Amino acid sequence: MRDTTEMSSIAARQVPLLDLRAQHARIRDEVLAAIVRVVDAQKFILGEEVQRLEQELAPYCGAEYAVGCASGTDALTLALMALGIGPGDEVLTVPFTFFATAGTVARMGARPVFVDIEPATFQMDMTLVERALDAHPAVHAIIPVHLFGACADMNPLLEIAAQRGIPVIEDAAQSIGSEYQGRRAGSMGLMGCFSFFPSKNLGAYGDAGMVTTNDPEIAARLRSLRVHGESTQYVHEQVGMNSRLDALQAAVLRVKFRYLDQWSARRQENASAYRGLLAHFAVPVTVGETAAYQSRHIYNQFVIRCPDRDRLKQHLERHGIGCAIYYPIPLHLQKCFADLGYEAGDLPVSERAAAEVLALPVNPEVSAEDIEYVCQTIAAFYADRRIPIGQLCR
Repeated sequence: MRDTTEMSSIAARQVPLLDLRAQHARIRDEVLAAIVRVVDAQKFILGEEVQRLEQELAPYCGAEYAVGCASGTDALTLALMALGIGPGDEVLTVPFTFFATAGTVARMGARPVFVDIEPATFQMDMTLVERALDAHPAVHAIIPVHLFGACADMNPLLEIAAQRGIPVIEDAAQSIGSEYQGRRAGSMGLMGCFSFFPSKNLGAYGDAGMVTTNDPEIAARLRSLRVHGESTQYVHEQVGMNSRLDALQAAVLRVKFRYLDQWSARRQENASAYRGLLAHFAVPVTVGETAAYQSRHIYNQFVIRCPDRDRLKQHLERHGIGCAIYYPIPLHLQKCFADLGYEAGDLPVSERAAAEVLALPVNPEVSAEDIEYVCQTIAAFYADRRIPIGQLCR
């Protein structure tokens, strides 16, 4: 293994955060054949391709039913609509997540209520949930987020929710195939919401999403809501929305689904390599932990955390390494949610994570040599700065 002192002699290489071109090159013929099949059939909206995708993904997620829709954001919207969430209601969730988790709540006219996260896993801190529910009796749904490819601690949440009669919607946008004590994301709450945005482990060639459920009435309601609330053509028993999954996207996803477990396994191998090399180089960064309850982590992102994050990011990018910040402003401090009354310091764990977290390339196309180069580059950054480790990470 090369020592960090050799960094100056190593030519900078390009290590993208995500390499969809390389992924596509390996499955190009299969994908193009699927696209041609749809084009030749001239059936582009819902139809057989979508039905088959739903039939394939429902059992994979451990659910009885899967309902395809236009995006992960729409999946959350449809789930809230299916519960009748609206003005006067509150929805409990976390602030360290993608905007759609809370944005869809506000879009329904309801009010997001935020609880902080666990510092090691970035998941909802279940010790705070009961207190939040006591303070907010208008909470009519809870949305835990299975962040970065790992599940939230579901058993205590489901127990609290059941005692209070509050439905749970799993935001599993980043976590298809991840497991909590052997149970798949999207199978534990009343509904699970998935995104097939191109950057996901199972990514479409555009926007696409899905809602899973084990409740036949909820499944029927979701299928109606995604087509303007139709029960039969031109008969509308409820007001829905236009969120139909394109057959082209379904066809692409069906091809890529055949590789999903292989790709997720590769991500797991890459994450393990990072852990080993970062420990070997003794770099002063903290790697997110995998809790005992997270029995399958599929690493949609591999993140490290360190207070010197922004300068490290610039250093990595100068050396051709793709990296990204998820998420720089926690939702409770976003300008559009100022009327909720939160202030800096109210949710300190989320705020600290927003200031420290950095995602490194973990996609299946990353090589062992790439990972070594990334870790060497991180080590060189701290060696050059000559700052005591105790001042860099808490």
